[in-house]
Amino acid sequence: MNREALMEATRSQMPERRWRHVLGVVSAAEELAARFGGNPEQVWLAALLHDYCKAWPADRMESIIRGQNLPPELLDFDKELWHAHVGAWAVREELGIEDEEVLDAIRYHTSGREGMTLLDKLVCLADYMEPGRDFPGVNKIRELAQHSLEEALVAGFDSTISFLLEKGKTVFPLTVLARNDLIRTIRNQTKIS
Repeated sequence: MNREALMEATRSQMPERRWRHVLGVVSAAEELAARFGGNPEQVWLAALLHDYCKAWPADRMESIIRGQNLPPELLDFDKELWHAHVGAWAVREELGIEDEEVLDAIRYHTSGREGMTLLDKLVCLADYMEPGRDFPGVNKIRELAQHSLEEALVAGFDSTISFLLEKGKTVFPLTVLARNDLIRTIRNQTKIS
């Protein structure tokens, strides 16, 4: 499938507002890749497809999680997490995407994970800081992203965790593990330099 067909297939899954967000994430991810490196084709593809099924009904995503043996613990957490894992499954099934690095970047773009790859970090951070995002702390994330993917992502995860705690919601364990792993990475980078 060529780029235009992939863009149309993705755009057709969502309302215009979500599509503008996706284009913002593509732009932000490409800017980050120009600064920090990364395979441009993988960056474009993962950023384009990261919210492929974000606008799908929750019951459709729940059915896929149950029917396709996706991690069942997802159902114990906020529905905002579901679209990432379902999206990785859907773009493989519907669009024939087989690149495991791209699929992982889609799968972990909301939660992060321990040992995040460069592609994981680029897409996750771009999702936090694309130009259309406006939430407390987003400018700090954008400033940190000028020099460190890891520091910017920690600020992003801190923002998510604080929001969930303020709302009395549960925190997905992978997000905490990802944050802690990034902090260890930052400390190791500091010791080396």
